[in-house]
This record gives sequence, structure tokens and C-alpha cells, in this order.
Amino acid sequence: MKQLTSDEILQKVNDFLDHLPYDRRPASLYEPVKYVLSLGGKRIRPVLMLLGYNLWCEQPEDILMTACGIETYHNYTLLHDDLMDNADLRRGHDTVHRRWNANTAILSGDSMLVLAYERVAQVPADKLRSVLDLFTVTALEIGEGQEYDMSFETRMDVTEEEYIEMIRLKTSVLLACALKIGAILAGAPQADADRLYRLGEQIGLAFQLQDDLLDVYGDPAVFGKAIGGDITSNKKTYMLINAALRANAQQRAELDRWILATNFDRAEKVAAVTRLYDEIGIRQLCEAKINYYFELARQTLSQVQVPEDRKQALSAYMDELLHRDK
Repeated sequence: MKQLTSDEILQKVNDFLDHLPYDRRPASLYEPVKYVLSLGGKRIRPVLMLLGYNLWCEQPEDILMTACGIETYHNYTLLHDDLMDNADLRRGHDTVHRRWNANTAILSGDSMLVLAYERVAQVPADKLRSVLDLFTVTALEIGEGQEYDMSFETRMDVTEEEYIEMIRLKTSVLLACALKIGAILAGAPQADADRLYRLGEQIGLAFQLQDDLLDVYGDPAVFGKAIGGDITSNKKTYMLINAALRANAQQRAELDRWILATNFDRAEKVAAVTRLYDEIGIRQLCEAKINYYFELARQTLSQVQVPEDRKQALSAYMDELLHRDK
């Protein structure tokens, strides 16, 4: 049985997205949707869905519309996140509300959500209820995760447990949903579909923790943006939460001074907080947590009841995600 590599799948996803028709009017409503989806990205969610499907079935091209529906939904959340954050750039290009305006971002984003449902729903009738039930719960959870994330901005007592649950909701469940839908559409046994869901959760947790790490220690030339954004905005990340938890009295006082500062030199703050992270051992702590979740994911994949050679493409893709630098 032929399997596609993640690179081959990615090419198919990008080609499919590039050729999706937008025939409805007014065209101005759908132009921002096409624009957002044209900006690229890693396409992790549709790639995972097709890799999951390919564990049991050939021709993952058969579910490209549903996979790209998940990608449409993901980019809809980014469009609205950018508006809420008043961000100027996404993947090196103007955000929708900057290129057009806030009202356009809201309306086109809402339409993008509906398009996502339309695309996800293009599955065989006997699979429709299972797919839409899972997708709907996932969409609700992502909104819940975003609300938690926003509420953390005004709190100084966010725990590591709360943070992990927030990123599980905001990031991990969509990867889990993508993998499980791939399994559902392939007719996989329920137990294996559930294993793929857990696998997606574990990959997603590791992935978000990598983002936390790269925002502090990444190479700006590779990462694609200036590092230290989470530090300058006092974002409650795994890094900051554990630094506050593990700092001695002197370190905690300095950390609090930078968190409470309203006027500061950006480069100075990033350098000072990074130095505190180095002293406290936060980088090693975060790397260990990333490796922990990836190891859990490997164990989960090992339990999926298909021949080992069928798992090679998904396993290789997981290794790529583990060693990413952007």
C-alpha cells in the first residue's frame, strides 16, 4: 500500500488551497479569505489529517477538502487573533485589518468560519455526524482556550497546570481533531482513532512549548520575527510562570521589576529577562518538557494497531516537528 511523505502531502495541500474557487459575491468579502490562505504556513493540521488517514487508506487526496476545511478554520482563528492583538504582520505580510480594516476582518473572518464548516462537511454521509460533532466541540474548546489566554493577561498567579490546559485548548485540540478525523474517514477502529486524538494533543503541547522557547532563544533570521515578544508583553508562558516559581528572592524582585515596568528599553528588558531565565535554568526545563510530550506521542503512536512500516511517514513528520527552529 503506497504511502505519501509529509512533503508530498504538503504539496498537495498547497496546490488544493491555491485552486479552491471563490465564486460567490461580493468578491470583496472573499478576497481577504483568499489572501489569508495564500500567506503559506506550515499546514500542520491538514498534513496530520492526511497522514492519519494514510495509516489505513490509500489516496489521501480523497479527503483534501475536509483537511483544507480544518486549515481554513485555523486561519480564521489567526485572522481574529490578529485583530484582537492589533498585530501588524502575519507571516511577514500585513494582517487583514491593516490591509483592509477592522470591519472587513470581522465580516470576512465570520464568512471564513462558515466556509470552514462547509469544507469540513464534505465527507461521506455515514461519517458526517461523527466529523461535525468532533469539529464543533473542538471549535468551542479553542474559543475557551483563547478566553483563558486573555484572562491570564491580568493575572500574576497563573499556574503551570492552568497554562498547560490553556494551550491544550487553544492549540492542541485542533491537531488532535485533525488526526482523529483522518482516522474516522479511514474507517479506523474507535480505539485507534482515540489514540490518534491523544497523539495530536501531545504533539500540540510540545509544539506550543517550542513556540515559547523559540520566542526567547530562536534565531530571528530563521524564526521570521524579532525574538522576545513574549517577554516585552509579559505574556504568561511556560517560561515566565516557571521563572517566577523557581526564582530566588533577588531574582524574583528583578523579574517583578521588569514585569511591572511601564517605560523600558525593549532590548534591555529582553536581555535582562533572558539572563534571569539562563540563571534559573528555564531553557533546560522547557526543553525537557517538550521532549516529555514528544516521548508520550511516540509511545501513543506505538500503540496504534497498524504495521510499523505504515507509521513511518507520521513518525518522520513528528521528528521534523521536534527539531524545528521556526
